[in-house]
Amino acid sequence: MRRLAGPVAVLTGALVLTGCGSDDTKAQLSVSSAYIPQPVSEMAAGFLDIANKGDAKDELTSVTSDLGPVSVHETVGQAMEEVTSLDVPAHGQLVFKSGGNHLMFDKLKHTLKQGDNVTVKLHFAKSGPLTVEMPVKSATYNPTTGH
Repeated sequence: MRRLAGPVAVLTGALVLTGCGSDDTKAQLSVSSAYIPQPVSEMAAGFLDIANKGDAKDELTSVTSDLGPVSVHETVGQAMEEVTSLDVPAHGQLVFKSGGNHLMFDKLKHTLKQGDNVTVKLHFAKSGPLTVEMPVKSATYNPTTGH
């Protein structure tokens, strides 16, 4: 009976670790390159990158801001369409850029000027919300050049 105690303990430890490992398959989200070009009306667009370094996908389900209503838009070809969610793939990213996916701020509560910051909260299907500061840049800002 003593001879089985060692292998049984090793096998039990391996099963416990295997069970713990399955809980680690989740999204690991971060945000970068967030900005809003200075709007010329009471609507504004917002752009950012959401990276997922985790082993599981997630979905952006909504965006909220004290500035007013925010909707998520997908651009396919030349058509812009409001969507209820967008995938954030495992080990991938969801990119919001001019001419592509973007956030739309409708009915702004006040005028935005270059240098202002807008706080938004990104809501996901599985992960907790992320709060992001989006600086207002010039209307002609190009993120690839920083000008």
